[in-house]
Amino acid sequence: MSGDEATRLDETHVVEAARARAELQDFGDEAFREPMRLLLDSLDREADLNAGGRMAQRARVEDILVNRLRAEDHFRRSPEILEQQLAPPIVIVGLSRTGTTMLQRLLASDPDAYAVLWWENRNPAPLPGHVWGGHDARIDDAVEQVRLILEAAPQLASIHPWDPEGPDEEILLLEHSFYSTTPESMANVPSYRAWLRTRDQTPGYRYLERLLQLLQWQKRRAGSEAARWVLKTPHHLGYLDVLFRVFPETRVIQTHRDPLETIPSVASMYHALWSLACDDPDPLEVGRQCAEHYAQALARCLEVRDAMGPERFVDVDYRAVVRDPLQEVRRIYEQLGSSLTSAAEAAMTEWIRTHARDTRPAHDYTLEKFGYSERGIARDFAAYRERFILPGSRS
Repeated sequence: MSGDEATRLDETHVVEAARARAELQDFGDEAFREPMRLLLDSLDREADLNAGGRMAQRARVEDILVNRLRAEDHFRRSPEILEQQLAPPIVIVGLSRTGTTMLQRLLASDPDAYAVLWWENRNPAPLPGHVWGGHDARIDDAVEQVRLILEAAPQLASIHPWDPEGPDEEILLLEHSFYSTTPESMANVPSYRAWLRTRDQTPGYRYLERLLQLLQWQKRRAGSEAARWVLKTPHHLGYLDVLFRVFPETRVIQTHRDPLETIPSVASMYHALWSLACDDPDPLEVGRQCAEHYAQALARCLEVRDAMGPERFVDVDYRAVVRDPLQEVRRIYEQLGSSLTSAAEAAMTEWIRTHARDTRPAHDYTLEKFGYSERGIARDFAAYRERFILPGSRS
């Protein structure tokens, strides 16, 4: 592929390149086409991408299309995949930086739990030539991807615990439908972002269901049987109604931490990611978008909680997880009506021993860099803080 071709952000060229690379034609449900076109146009016109950013964003969209082609090929050749009854999901939601990653990885260490691993997120379908029972080349790809990401932006190591073989957010699976907030965390795509906020997210969640069926089929072929999925992503905060509609057996664990602490940290993470694709991203615009997005998502979350009733939710204080993670897990299992087996407790104890937070560098940021003030954040998140954070709240 020529240099110019590798940076072209238009539907025709990206689709043709993906089909040629995968040597396949069928993408399945075409609902992804409109959001993909809008994303490509927004990246091309609005994101102020540098040469490396254009190449990376083009490659990301092409990779997603190749994955769709490979997944659809597996659905065609193995129709039993879509007959899989998904193990009931436990879904962790919360603002970014509230301990969702720690809690997911802790719960996913239970031998009776499935989780989406980072390398599965990046390549949900087996690569061509894969031999069942042998080494999976997708892991090697993921290790190299993480190495390159941290080489390009070392500051990301202090923001997120990168583990190419560990559980991670299924928002990267949602991204395969192009109904995902991932792109706006990586570049300034205002037109795509505005379109996404006005659309029913059901097509994205339906495709997520298909990809989870594909992953569960693979896990079972590898000899793994589990009673539940442990999923997590802050993305679900704004779409809990859709989540419950597509996955009706879902139980939600919501983590809580003061937005005064979390929102500036999220903005710092977004700014680091934007900096990979754009030479001089505006921190004030990053800050505005982060605060607006999460304020709207939490408002929708509170509406759904009020409509659904408390029995579908377990509330978790970030400080309690940090202070005594195993004790908090015992409380969570009790509220879920599950038993914490000795095998699960042993696995979680080992995970805690080997994953201390202080092994990573500190994450430094300020409110002012992103145009924030304590008063402004308190105003924007007043209803949430009153309900879950301030003294006397219900949590």
